[in-house]
Amino acid sequence: MINLLKKGNKSSGIAALGNTVLAIAKGIAAAVSGSGAMFATTLHSAADALNQAFVFFGSALSEKEPTDKYPAGFGRVVNLFVLVAVIVVSIMAYETILKGWKLIQDPHPSTNLLLNIGIMILAILVDGFILIKAMKEIVHETRSKATGFGIVKESFKNVSLAAPPTRLVFYEDLIATSGAILALVSIVLADLTGAYILDGIGTLLIGILLVFVAFKLGIENTRGLIGVAAPKVVEDRIAETILSDKDVVDIKELRILQEGRRYHVESYIELKEGFTLADADDIKFRVRDTLLEDPDIGDVTMGILETDHVKTWPKEAEIEVNGHEDNTEKTR
Repeated sequence: MINLLKKGNKSSGIAALGNTVLAIAKGIAAAVSGSGAMFATTLHSAADALNQAFVFFGSALSEKEPTDKYPAGFGRVVNLFVLVAVIVVSIMAYETILKGWKLIQDPHPSTNLLLNIGIMILAILVDGFILIKAMKEIVHETRSKATGFGIVKESFKNVSLAAPPTRLVFYEDLIATSGAILALVSIVLADLTGAYILDGIGTLLIGILLVFVAFKLGIENTRGLIGVAAPKVVEDRIAETILSDKDVVDIKELRILQEGRRYHVESYIELKEGFTLADADDIKFRVRDTLLEDPDIGDVTMGILETDHVKTWPKEAEIEVNGHEDNTEKTR
């Protein structure tokens, strides 16, 4: 069990611990000060901690080896855990919006301004650290080459290619950091201007941000639970690996299914002419073993064909026959 937990998503594990500390600190501050914005961010941190703990254990369980009863493995378990987390986020979003609306209707001042400001600064620092950690994890998982501030750009660009747990941490802590800044501004402005309705508006906006997170993660992980084709950048990378073998001349068919953080590859490859069946089998296993060296690939099913001298890969290749494009040999 311990060895399995070590395979869990590091970003979600760190985020769960960090947000647990924040939820306790914010809860004390909210109870003492009566701040609505502080209450909203307390719920947010509590939801984040619970979600990320769920997802950490789910990501660890998804790494379990296939069994006779479950020969396809447990890759999609992590998507199921993330969907449970989405339900929790949705409930917290509802409670936060409700609290914000009540404060707008009946605004009142909060106490212990310095305590609230201190807790919000702590939240920004902790959530910001977790967010940067998630960004680095995205860059690592997507094999992007970025350093310094380039990590921020690449993480936003490639977040859809990251593992489901990493995406959850990224989106949640992006909203958590933004929400903490928004709550800090709301608390300070409400105290300085006497417009205590700002506390309610800030609380309401945090709730709306939570709705966005729930919707975004719900859509993405429902697709993952059903099973979705791999992104084109992953398809191109796998195709390039197959075609890099000296005896492979073309790819007849290639289907890649994303399941959790792993990819299942099914392919028919075309080989040079003249190989015996035994030699062709050796080439197939060589290509398969090369693909399985990729840590993102869970399994490979591969068939072999002798070349038909018709180029079918990449998919965009156009075959001109008498001046017209022939689509009959394109891969599906």
